[in-house]
Amino acid sequence: MVFKRLLGAIGVGGPAVDTVLDTGVALPGGPLSGQVHLRGGDATVEIDHIGLELVARVEAEHEQGESEGTVAFARFTVGGGFSLGEGEQLSVPFGVTLPWETPITELYGQQLGVVLGVRTELAVAGARDKGDLDPLAVRPLPVQEAVLEAFGRLGFGFHSADLEYGHIGGTGQRLPFYQEIELTPAPQYAHAVDEIELTFLAAPEGVEIVLEADKRGGLFSSGHDALVRFTVGHQDVHTRDWVADLDGRVRQLVEHRSAHGAHDPYAGHGHHGDHHGHHDGHHSGPGIGTAVAAGAAGLAVGVVGGLVAAEVVDEIGDFFEGDED
Repeated sequence: MVFKRLLGAIGVGGPAVDTVLDTGVALPGGPLSGQVHLRGGDATVEIDHIGLELVARVEAEHEQGESEGTVAFARFTVGGGFSLGEGEQLSVPFGVTLPWETPITELYGQQLGVVLGVRTELAVAGARDKGDLDPLAVRPLPVQEAVLEAFGRLGFGFHSADLEYGHIGGTGQRLPFYQEIELTPAPQYAHAVDEIELTFLAAPEGVEIVLEADKRGGLFSSGHDALVRFTVGHQDVHTRDWVADLDGRVRQLVEHRSAHGAHDPYAGHGHHGDHHGHHDGHHSGPGIGTAVAAGAAGLAVGVVGGLVAAEVVDEIGDFFEGDED
């Protein structure tokens, strides 16, 4: 057993901690289990509590530009109230439930570039110290997977995925950030849109799906964004023709008469003006939460074997090696 991190704030000679997650990939709203391994230091100490914190690397846009930081989006107490003897080794099992809106980090085993982690906190005699940070892998729910596969069959390509700080107006969003999966348009839509931005907001009863199209401007009009939002129950995943459904949704986006027209039921909702000016005429470029995929324009999202392995930017490794509070 290798203890990754000695707890410096508790003092030299204090206990060490190593959290090991059970093998397998988690699901949004699903269980996460593992063991917190403790090793006693030079003296017996009282362990007040053992906490786990789910953290994500998130992008934020503001007046000064764009920045990235670590956001904690769930906290759990998994143990405590016991003594840890000098040099004693002890393992504390845990089982927690992930928030339903936990972002997905992979599709069919391929990394999307979204960075999540599980950080351990140990409280000893009033002193708190954050232990090791472990990567968290999350695969799509059946509805999310069906949507991504359908987009792939329609000819859309994977461009990037990141986490944006802010709230999508008019939705049931609960976390302080949301995941944005950017798709390059299928050939039949390339004349009308630059990209499709896809957001999943999962909940116990189903998944709210937000589609946003960055529309190309015509000869006498400027480009603008259009939005469609709908919810699908978890039990409906196998009863829909996803390809036809999403094709119709995208056509609805393309055919919107105006992003803010009187007959647009989604005008004034969603992303528009609701998260640090994200749509001020540009979109965020590749960052720590972005998967840089080879041949992105021709990449088929969702089709097995169609998503090539992404080359994730180097900073993702730094997130776990040099975690910033």
